Amino acid sequence: MYRDFTRVGAGKMPDAKTMGRWGVALIPGVIKGVHERIVQIALAQQVVQGRKMRVDTTVVESNIHYPTDSSLLGDGVRVLTRSMRRITELAGTVGAKFRDRSRSVKWRVLEIARAARGKAPPSRDKLKAAYSSLLQATGRVVGQARRFSREIGNGVKHCTAIVERTALEGQRRVLNIMVPRVQQVIRQTRARIFRGETRSAGKIVSIFEPSTEVIRKGKASKPTEFGKLVKLQEAENQIVIDYEVYAQRPNDSDLLIPALEIHAAMLGRVPHLLAADAGFYSAQNEIAAHGRGVKRVCIPNRSAKSADRKREQKKRWFRSGQRWRTGCEGRISVSKRRHGLNRCRYPGDDGMKRWVGLGIIADNLVSLGHAIAARPTT
Repeated sequence: MYRDFTRVGAGKMPDAKTMGRWGVALIPGVIKGVHERIVQIALAQQVVQGRKMRVDTTVVESNIHYPTDSSLLGDGVRVLTRSMRRITELAGTVGAKFRDRSRSVKWRVLEIARAARGKAPPSRDKLKAAYSSLLQATGRVVGQARRFSREIGNGVKHCTAIVERTALEGQRRVLNIMVPRVQQVIRQTRARIFRGETRSAGKIVSIFEPSTEVIRKGKASKPTEFGKLVKLQEAENQIVIDYEVYAQRPNDSDLLIPALEIHAAMLGRVPHLLAADAGFYSAQNEIAAHGRGVKRVCIPNRSAKSADRKREQKKRWFRSGQRWRTGCEGRISVSKRRHGLNRCRYPGDDGMKRWVGLGIIADNLVSLGHAIAARPTT
């Protein structure tokens, strides 16, 4: 059954690497179109009717290690050193000489890790001294990388063979991409360690995924997450009718009315019941939802002080809608455990959108199959 569904049939089954390449070949727009087609199939099969809608947000983490200033500096030195070593192998020893400082940087990173365990003033002094040495060594590596890139552009470092020349240009592109990122890490490290500034313009938490955001959603088990905010909205039978990966984290309250418009466009009707958590509440959102034809807006207002509002939130339909809304939490949990949305394995912003889209498509296929199989047979 699975072979026929994937159009493999009786042929040789592709391995995981081949299927991974197929996934990378799909751009996010194509995956979005496939998802919309699945929603239309669910609508045609009457698995969804559009009478209910619930929406929630979650964080899909980037595939990075926990960021510390010292580890980011160590990553930058490692990448730049690797590229300069490869350039030296291709172009020889002409021009600026390659000096490997990775060993001394590694010792400085270990020294910082040991000093960070202590909270006493002597440990703080050792920490600052170690960071000063690490920043100095990293700055020298960055300066050397800039000279290597400049000499490749000027033709001082060159190759005669076409293949080697292409590889040399590729390494130069790596240097040109990584040098500004490492310089940003140097600036934010210096601001935090020596000036006590924890917020800096253009702060990055990974030189490999520079667009990763620091997101705090109030979880006790994981108060800080590093990734992208993702919106999931559902209709009946746990079908996710829309998802969105945001480049910058918006306020949840700003997402409600656009989600309602998407629901009406996808399913051809305004929901009778709209449910969300308190983060989506605002008086303007409630008025706008009622104005678009929603009969029951089930979004709690935690700061409600009027007796009428408190009485409204204790009504049976409101409490029933909130119980149904909690299914969003279960859908998010299942999508992370079953379909890998806890951490994105694809690099870049397009990779994040591709990973989330493929996970939502897989989850919708399972939910659609369960809903159709549960129907009584005649």
